[in-house]
Amino acid sequence: MTDDKTTQFQEEVWNYYRQQGRHDLPWRQPGSDGSFNPYHIMVSELMLQQTQVQRVIPKYQLFLKLFPSVEMLAAAELGDVLRAWAGLGYNRRAKFLHQAAQKVTQEYAGQFPNDNTQLVKLPGIGANTAGAIMAYAYNEPVVFVETNIRTAFIHHFFQDLENIADKDILRLVAKTLDHEHPREWYWALMDYGSYLKQTVGNHNRRSSSYAKQSRFEGSKRQVRGEVLRQLSDAPMTKYQLALRISDQRLTVVVKDLLAEGLIRERAGKLSL
Repeated sequence: MTDDKTTQFQEEVWNYYRQQGRHDLPWRQPGSDGSFNPYHIMVSELMLQQTQVQRVIPKYQLFLKLFPSVEMLAAAELGDVLRAWAGLGYNRRAKFLHQAAQKVTQEYAGQFPNDNTQLVKLPGIGANTAGAIMAYAYNEPVVFVETNIRTAFIHHFFQDLENIADKDILRLVAKTLDHEHPREWYWALMDYGSYLKQTVGNHNRRSSSYAKQSRFEGSKRQVRGEVLRQLSDAPMTKYQLALRISDQRLTVVVKDLLAEGLIRERAGKLSL
């Protein structure tokens, strides 16, 4: 890749961001002292996994109203966390978020780790989420990749290729990274990649990391979500639950949710 192509890519990303970037997203707003709260960033990053921005915004705002600090989230009942999460799907993310808050509170005295090695030890925090926290909360020039970033780089540098590996994309992420403004650069990449998805299509399909999201309607995920929705109102027996959810997979779903700790059974009744 020539330096000219690198410069052209950087200019195109920055120009898009200056003109059409999503500057008003709530998780992009600093605190009164100009800093970014790593707890807020962690909440937003886990919510944004496989969920559209417009669905996340009201949930993010409500969640932080209910659990304004990592300590308050850690002290909350998992059932209350799941109720606040309702509607976002992939409810294991809520459990991971709760567990991560507990670990930060118990092992780090409420102070978020500020290096990748420690961040990836938190439940639900992989290398890319840790990188996002480092960039957005601490403005560190780390290298990471996610779907919008993949889209931007595949579109510009891998136009005629298939099965593109993340390691090849990451080399370009490192080469083009703005070391003086990493936080804003990643915001710009995210917005530009999102724009490309809407206008030229999802280039992630040409990535070796791509896994097609399964259909929700009629899926086991839908049954899981319905179980949690029903139990968010009140505890009930398996028989009562079966009267509300007529699906042959219900028994297996309940067993799985119990094993995962997302629901519990006491005195013959299921509850969050």
